[in-house]
Amino acid sequence: MIFKTGRYSGFLRPISYIIDLLIIHIMARQFFESNFLFLNYVIFVSIAWIFISMRSNFYEIYRFTRVTKLLSLVGKQGVLFFLLVFAFFGFYSELGQAPLSIIKYALQVILYITIAKLAIYYLLKKYRVLLRGNLRRVVILGLNQKTDQLRKFFDDNPEYGYDLKQIFDLNGPDKASMEECLDFIKNNNIDEIYSSVAELSNENLTKLTDFADNNLKILKFLPDNKEIYTKRLDFTYYGFLPILSMRKIPIEEPFNKFIKRGFDITLALLIILGILSWLTPLLGLIIKLETKGPVFFKQRRNGLDYKEFFCYKFRSMRPNPMANLHQVRKDDPRITRIGKVIRKTSIDELPQFINVLKGEMSVVGPRPHMVSHTHMYAERVDKFMVRHFIKPGITGLAQVSGYRGEVEDENHIINRVKYDIFYLENWSLILDLKIVSQTVYNTFRGEERAY
Repeated sequence: MIFKTGRYSGFLRPISYIIDLLIIHIMARQFFESNFLFLNYVIFVSIAWIFISMRSNFYEIYRFTRVTKLLSLVGKQGVLFFLLVFAFFGFYSELGQAPLSIIKYALQVILYITIAKLAIYYLLKKYRVLLRGNLRRVVILGLNQKTDQLRKFFDDNPEYGYDLKQIFDLNGPDKASMEECLDFIKNNNIDEIYSSVAELSNENLTKLTDFADNNLKILKFLPDNKEIYTKRLDFTYYGFLPILSMRKIPIEEPFNKFIKRGFDITLALLIILGILSWLTPLLGLIIKLETKGPVFFKQRRNGLDYKEFFCYKFRSMRPNPMANLHQVRKDDPRITRIGKVIRKTSIDELPQFINVLKGEMSVVGPRPHMVSHTHMYAERVDKFMVRHFIKPGITGLAQVSGYRGEVEDENHIINRVKYDIFYLENWSLILDLKIVSQTVYNTFRGEERAY
């Protein structure tokens, strides 16, 4: 099928940003004879627009958002835009623009932006209904008044793009076991699970949450009197029906995604152009002189959404058939003399900035494991799969917290997963900067587990 049916529509918000900023700047060109002043306006308004839209949640439009909510966001953003425009023309009073012409410009901009947003909003609805694209496959667990309201919502509103595959009765005469529900979800590639908490026993609640984490499924609850406050819950409405989502991942927000990707690209270019450009031929020559084989070592690892990719390193071991099966251990005889040096200083990891530039990795995130180890840990370690909700990193919170290198026992990987989950639920640019700084400090200080 050529239409996107996944959980995310990652391009929609960036496209909305671009459309809105183009409207703002194209219509403002009439006020400027000087290209320099126009450039000042573009830079100032672009930065301010992104900032105020983030504060006002102007682009927080989802498939279940009502038109009234959309229009209220436009109204709030319009007021802030008026203040922004008048602040600029007040500062550059030498432009001599009449207040009436500025008001007319601001009103036209907001009008055209409103038309654009409504057009995208309704076109997407028609796209889901007529072409059956951008769908999310869902199931409902539990049969009661609230789940029936949700079923009716999905049936009556095909424009929202929810494809209801099955409703499971957990407590009636024809009740389905939790195992049957989970098998159906697995076998039918379900994207989202909606469950009534009232219909779940504590045992089934644990099974369901663990299954969702370990299989990368979005789990949402219909709230009732039963308490489920041990999770970081996200609360929203479908129409007038309250819905709880089990976890909110900050990096998935479009602006945060833009900031993190910008940070990754900037740092990757600095390292590639400033260090790898001259270090690679020098280090490559030393590696080749000591042992025969390639300068770079590439290995399959699991990344975002469990997809495999080739992770790059400077080769630090003699070529051997066990490289993709066994982790490096202390005093490993496979490691070359130059390999000991570059592993101790983490120089062998620098080629992974190429992975970052390609978009396969991030500078900061959960460290990717060998494919064989990922399969093993996914079966043995609870919630191990949660770390694949975001891109893997060159360094991570677990690594700067003492859990880098060889996995010596079960507790090591369990604690690493705990740190990874904390990171994905509490990401911020400040946290990334702190982890990068700590990584640099640890590299120069030297780490016992770096071998």
